[in-house]
Amino acid sequence: MVFSQLAFLYCFFPAVMIIYWLIKDIRIRNVFILLTGLIFYSWGEPFYVCIMLLSTAIDYFAGRYMDKFDKDDKKRKICLLVSVCMNIGLLCIFKYSDFFTDSLSALLNTQLHNPVLSVNRAINGILPLKLDEKRVHLPIGISFFTFQSMSYTIDLYRRRIKVQKSFIRFAAYVTLFPQIVAGPIVRYEQVEKELSYRTVTSEKVFSGLAIFIKGLSKKVLIANNVGLLASQVWGMELSSLPALTAWLGALAFTLQIYFDFSGYSDMAVGMGKMMGFEFPKNFDHPYLSQSVSEFWRRWHITLGDWFREYVYIPLGGNRKGKGRTLINLFIVWALTGLWHGAQWNFVVWGLYFGVFIIIERIGFSDVLKKIPAVLRVIYSLFIVIIGWVFFNSPDLPSSLGFLASMFTMKNGFADSMSMYLLLENIIMLMIGAVLSTGVIYRLKKFVPRSENVRTALLTAAEISAVALCTAYIVRAIYNPFLYFRF
Repeated sequence: MVFSQLAFLYCFFPAVMIIYWLIKDIRIRNVFILLTGLIFYSWGEPFYVCIMLLSTAIDYFAGRYMDKFDKDDKKRKICLLVSVCMNIGLLCIFKYSDFFTDSLSALLNTQLHNPVLSVNRAINGILPLKLDEKRVHLPIGISFFTFQSMSYTIDLYRRRIKVQKSFIRFAAYVTLFPQIVAGPIVRYEQVEKELSYRTVTSEKVFSGLAIFIKGLSKKVLIANNVGLLASQVWGMELSSLPALTAWLGALAFTLQIYFDFSGYSDMAVGMGKMMGFEFPKNFDHPYLSQSVSEFWRRWHITLGDWFREYVYIPLGGNRKGKGRTLINLFIVWALTGLWHGAQWNFVVWGLYFGVFIIIERIGFSDVLKKIPAVLRVIYSLFIVIIGWVFFNSPDLPSSLGFLASMFTMKNGFADSMSMYLLLENIIMLMIGAVLSTGVIYRLKKFVPRSENVRTALLTAAEISAVALCTAYIVRAIYNPFLYFRF
């Protein structure tokens, strides 16, 4: 399915854009966006698309009633609570119910039953579906579309935006297929005007196409190739993993997740631009960061903005003293880890970064300023690579075992397989490392200044990239979008 989803997107996108450009009435365009979003989502989730529609409908009507009772703060707050509780409730049911059940079972030393699984059995008995009756299925992108939809009701309650009276426009916002399952997280206020009026110009189309091709190339040409190495290493037996092999796996995943996720984000931004939308930037060369705090200002920018706007600031931010600020940071990072996955290694991953951000906040950032920039980058990158081990491991014990292989050399430094993997992948790892710095954009100064020459070179590069990506997509079987699982 993961392969077919990329191939489906690759084939689906041109057909959708041609029809979209032929439609001139913006109301019909919004209907078309809604329909294509449902089709794209249904390709991966033919049944659970109803969950997204339920979330959309409840938030829409919560907004309408909030507007209706504009003078009654109590009723407006009830509408907000309905929306927030519904969205958080969906996440708790589909993403966290197994996690809570398993954790409580371990704490009580007994086997508890997850009541949600009874619903799966009931559905299987009524409909010709094969829902898992042992683990709750996680609808793809549920963390993204619930956060996105929830931002609308929260901002409406704060009176930062106006109510959207058209269900089609609101549903089109939630189901925008370019970023529906893996971001960037687009808050309603960022596209509020464009839902009612937007233009599609040739300049936007060509600019968006260039961004889309850049993202596609990141994903297909780099992320997929280094991802093969990461998967191979993480599939090995931990008890016999040499240090060099473990480090190669950690470095490969560090590059894979960046090029995979930033590649999808670029594709989404490019598609959005070609449809007349300006989606927010989601990455800004994070591996050049000179502190952990800076890394999280450059990585998954829209998620950081969401947590700051709707969690950190409402908790008090940094307005209630240093002690409360540190507690607020701790809460935000625990929730950030839990948002990424319903497992303890994700919680530890979030708190791990939270601890370093707190350390930098209370004074270590002043120490960093006194050391050379290259050492600051090395420090930040080292912390990030270790963090990705927690992120990519199936559970917390596996994370600790992998780290033990990296640092204790309990299985030696290297073996014949380590050297084979190094020699086989060193060129790709070096290419990925160089490209992750954005150095390719600095080479523009060496391109002739003639506009015609620049255009010709850019067009040739884009055509070559598309041809290579097409060849890889046709023959490759490894094409997962990593963030689809969140």
